[in-house]
Amino acid sequence: MRKYFTSESVTEGHPDKVCDQISDAVLDAILEKDPRARVACEVAATTGLVLVMGEITTSTYVDIQKIVRDTVKEIGYDRGKYGFDADNLAVLVSLDEQSADIAMGVGEGEGAGDQGLMFGFACNETAEMMPLSIVLSHRLTKRLAEVRKQGLVDYLRPDGKAQVSIEYDENDKCHRIDSVVISTQHNESVSMKELRAFIEKEVIRYVIPANLIDANTKMYINPTGRFVIGGPKADSGLTGRKIIVDTYGGYARHGGGAFSGKDPTKVDRSASYMARYIAKNLVAAKIADKIEVGLSYVIGVSEPSSIMINTYGTSKYTEEEIEQIIRKNFALSPLQIIKNLDLCRPIYRQVSTYGHFGRLDLDLPWEKLDKVEQIKNSLK
Repeated sequence: MRKYFTSESVTEGHPDKVCDQISDAVLDAILEKDPRARVACEVAATTGLVLVMGEITTSTYVDIQKIVRDTVKEIGYDRGKYGFDADNLAVLVSLDEQSADIAMGVGEGEGAGDQGLMFGFACNETAEMMPLSIVLSHRLTKRLAEVRKQGLVDYLRPDGKAQVSIEYDENDKCHRIDSVVISTQHNESVSMKELRAFIEKEVIRYVIPANLIDANTKMYINPTGRFVIGGPKADSGLTGRKIIVDTYGGYARHGGGAFSGKDPTKVDRSASYMARYIAKNLVAAKIADKIEVGLSYVIGVSEPSSIMINTYGTSKYTEEEIEQIIRKNFALSPLQIIKNLDLCRPIYRQVSTYGHFGRLDLDLPWEKLDKVEQIKNSLK
């Protein structure tokens, strides 16, 4: 029996992603000078306006206005006709200090900064140890940005989306690509015929392996026929509204919180990274072909209140045995997660687009496979 699965990604010019990038750019700028800072930075964007808000406790100063404008310009919104121009934005800043009640619970990182449930996932389907649908979706949106910034054509603009639907066979292996969707912002003058021919050749067929495309693969390129108005002019943006794009493309669960703009004392971020680190090392150690790890925390308490395991029937070990393997090989208090993954440093803007996981192009601590031999040795 065949089955289908779909994931999507968005470009760095998508309004929600604009906000994620600003939030993480602020976080990085603060952590660079004050690794002990407490940051919860949210951003909202609309036509001509960026609002930066949240709770930040730090001993340093960063120029929020400059960070916003530099980030927006780097994305590519640098002309007034886009309806969102880095040099002509109104930037409003409303920041306060972190609640003393929350700070008391967190202390120096011993306890979790909030209650919550976080999930990590890994599989052996791709080199990235991620579901193929989200890997290909990210590659498509990243390629969209590349061809625009490299100037292969002059009519593309920053906003865009991609979606990939994969047909799996009865053995849960990718059989073929059923459909690909690309929606890209463009100028007023390009014809749909020219745009669609370029996107099919230089984005879709450039990215998707030829052996996965057949005569029945459907390609939808700007299916409504027009996408001139885009970015925050077309849609308001908000930090943390693309959490499935950030994680596993819907293939695995996502917990209760987003990542961007949060320092690592927030387990929404740090424990999600840890759960991915655990899952990836377990799959690499051949504990399972596919595994989802869930961690739950209580505010102010150091150890997780529960560990959830799902191997989708791909492991010879029981869930209880895998939980013991995890507890034996991984330190799970927020303090130890932050320390072992070295999270109090400016590494977050780079993952605010094109996914936080499976990034072979980046040196990310939660993507390392440095626990594999330790896991194998613990089984002897």
